Amino acid sequence: MAIAKAERLMNLALCLLGTRRPLSKRELRGSIEAYLEAGSDDAFNRMFERDKDDLRELGLVIETVENLDGETGYLARRDSNRLPPVQLDAEEAAALGLAARVWQQARLAGAASGALQKLRAAGMPEADNPYEHSAIEPRIPVHEAAFEPLMLACRDRRPVVFEYRKATAARPGTRHVEPWTLECWRGHWYLAGWDRDRGAERVFRLSRITGKVRSRAGAFTAPVPDVVTVRETVESWAGETATRSARIRLRAGSGYPLRSRATSTRELGDGWDELEIPYGHGLDAWLVEFGPDVVVLEPADLRADVVDRLRAVAKG
Repeated sequence: MAIAKAERLMNLALCLLGTRRPLSKRELRGSIEAYLEAGSDDAFNRMFERDKDDLRELGLVIETVENLDGETGYLARRDSNRLPPVQLDAEEAAALGLAARVWQQARLAGAASGALQKLRAAGMPEADNPYEHSAIEPRIPVHEAAFEPLMLACRDRRPVVFEYRKATAARPGTRHVEPWTLECWRGHWYLAGWDRDRGAERVFRLSRITGKVRSRAGAFTAPVPDVVTVRETVESWAGETATRSARIRLRAGSGYPLRSRATSTRELGDGWDELEIPYGHGLDAWLVEFGPDVVVLEPADLRADVVDRLRAVAKG
């Protein structure tokens, strides 16, 4: 939802909740700045009807009554729009406490802690939290500056533009994206969305976004799917869906993600090890990231793909 519309809806809701008598369209128009700037009466009427319907979809109970002057009036009674008391059992409270601790490294930490304090003040149980004294500290690291603007763009359905450096490219390129969702996989954040330039769904690793993420006006041009398979796509890139086996030389003391995937490891001497790794689509792009620390021995087609990618980087 655009910020201007969200502000307008909030002002309308406050007017309807704050009045003790029904307010006419004319009175509401004179009280909300955005309605004063609407222009013609027809434009205001269309805007007001849409806003009223949106508030009702969000759960606000709006009554329509007839004023003494014969005009239709509107109000939202507080007793009809009061939320029931929050009631959580010990397991639900523990889950919320764990969720709040997960975001300690993000700018969401303040909001999460504040929400937790309000729930505790309202009577949320605190006892017997199995995570309170655990040696395991659950965290989702968020170091990328692109995370927050992309999170807001996903929420508000706003297109974005950013500079993105592919693993095989020497310089970043501009991407125009309709962002769908963010997901963390193995300590890295990924964005899934519609790449307008390529006319296809794409997944972007946030650590490869350079510079600022800039928002763009306008609606999405592609439908947002009900299910976005970010993790499955990244797993495919990393060779998680293994269909073949590769043999590589890896410099000693490096490439620990590759070592964790190896089915066998053999010391070659002179500072090199030989690994056998199961892989699927995309292993060539992953191996390029390790640069001179990796040499592909077989299969030949994988070796050729890695060499081609390295040559493309060198030419850039």
